[in-house]
Amino acid sequence: MSNAAAEMDAIYRVQRHIYDASRKYYLLGRDQLLDTLDPPPGGTILEIGCGTGRNLILAAERYPSERFFGVDVSTAMLETAGSSVARAGLAHCIQLAQADASRLDTKPLFGCDAFDRVFISYALSMIPPWREALAAAFKVVKPGGSLHIVDFGEQRQLPSAFRTGLRAWLRKFSVHPRAELEGELRKLAVETGAELVFTRPYRDYACSAILTKPRPEPLSYELADHEGGQQHG
Repeated sequence: MSNAAAEMDAIYRVQRHIYDASRKYYLLGRDQLLDTLDPPPGGTILEIGCGTGRNLILAAERYPSERFFGVDVSTAMLETAGSSVARAGLAHCIQLAQADASRLDTKPLFGCDAFDRVFISYALSMIPPWREALAAAFKVVKPGGSLHIVDFGEQRQLPSAFRTGLRAWLRKFSVHPRAELEGELRKLAVETGAELVFTRPYRDYACSAILTKPRPEPLSYELADHEGGQQHG
């Protein structure tokens, strides 16, 4: 087991049993993220940091013709996710696997190396090499597909006492909001020609992003001028 997996298992070995009931009050914007996926019929959707499987299950119920995949570094969380997926009767359309988000290689895990939609919900703030995880996530988005992110924002429009208290509480769970996330996404958009939509809902309590990968330019062919290049008898 990797150090990252061991650390996450230590945090969630017990918490996983109450995770969904407790997190619904402050992981704001998760359901709105699912609304934005809008995948093509029969499309593929990957969640990075799938945790208990809560988001994947809701997404699979919302988009019944799609195929879903989830990765998490924590074996404890994946155990809970697998049980939840089975209880929901969705094992036929949701596949789970253990993976480090910063070194993601989906081909050996799922037999495919790109997805129509990739999403990350409140996970980048828990991944120390989050920039590497962000780049790896965008790499597995198909041309014309999109990466969807929701996570903690800067809370700059909220009272400073609330911000200070929230940050102190989050640190107990190794959660660190990424102040540089918007800048990294804009840099990635410029480098790849992607389109970025970045918002700060709930008075900057959260941040939300959709990064859409451009489609490849269609091949163009120049037709030879046969009138000047051929002799006619």
